[in-house]
Amino acid sequence: MYAVKANPSPELIRILWDNGITHYDVASIAEVRLVARTLPDATLCFMHPVKAEEAIAEAYFTHGVRTFSLDSMEELEKIQRATRHASDLTLCVRLRVSSEYSKLSLASKFGVSPQEAKELLFAARQAADALGICFHVGSQAMTPDAYAEAMERVRAAIVEAAVTVDVIDVGGGFPSAYPGMTPPPLERYFETIHRAFESLPISYSAELWAEPGRALCAEYSSLVVRVEKRRGSELYINDGAYGALFDAAHVGWRFPVALLREPESTVRDHGFSFYGPTCDDIDHMAGPFELPADIRTGDYIEIGMLGAYGCAMRTAFNGFGSDETVVAADEPMVSLYTVVERADDVGVASNVVKL
Repeated sequence: MYAVKANPSPELIRILWDNGITHYDVASIAEVRLVARTLPDATLCFMHPVKAEEAIAEAYFTHGVRTFSLDSMEELEKIQRATRHASDLTLCVRLRVSSEYSKLSLASKFGVSPQEAKELLFAARQAADALGICFHVGSQAMTPDAYAEAMERVRAAIVEAAVTVDVIDVGGGFPSAYPGMTPPPLERYFETIHRAFESLPISYSAELWAEPGRALCAEYSSLVVRVEKRRGSELYINDGAYGALFDAAHVGWRFPVALLREPESTVRDHGFSFYGPTCDDIDHMAGPFELPADIRTGDYIEIGMLGAYGCAMRTAFNGFGSDETVVAADEPMVSLYTVVERADDVGVASNVVKL
């Protein structure tokens, strides 16, 4: 199940569909409409735990959405009212779990506490055709232990509530590779999750779901920017914090960079910071971004791994921004999806796990 919020590009959504992704995690009625319009046969799951009642009603009656997430009795009652107490719902109760192993925490805003989970699970079981438990370990989880510990919380909740659970949804958080962040192979995450799932007190027919966003789209696109000015180790570029570089500015994310110049520079790299084009001082990306020390005004830079939360975060603040897109066939600047040659299975991605 692809988390649309990471990159809502219709072109990307079609590519994922063509490669076997049939279910989509949508978090707003706008995302519901987008995917329904782009892929009429897709299965949509409304996984935001707090939704407008009219959004739930439109999703259910107009777009055929049957799966909803919740983390409170209030939301459960809202879903029941909006769907007129439908009997064909899959309701996924979101548990609050730790984000200590992730680069970006998602531990405080959503999720029912362990103390309140029993009552909510029991009530949701009465209202649902299928009952699920979901969680989110935070964005860019750097170890499979994040999922192992979250699954232990799932186990405790099931035992305490004594309910039959039909779906376990491990959410997102699957990482990508960035400068200074090299996570373990994805295979280790899958093995850890599958092992924990197999040991849960659930029915034999229970389904295991996941909601990857970043891991499916980070490598999808790069951003090409132009240097408008150089001031020592500071480069003024024509995109920034209010454009596709939100994460670089506001959470200190470092992205791979390359100078696009012919002939290539032979000068050794130097650490630079970036300023974006707006009038705002916080339009600043500290980096450091390693580029040849002779970079100058007029040069172009490729900033890679911006398929996740790049275009999705853009604004038109101060009148800056561009929607120009060029399709390129080159490989991503960094990838977790390397191909290994094996005698028994030639050309298999190294992160693929056979269960």
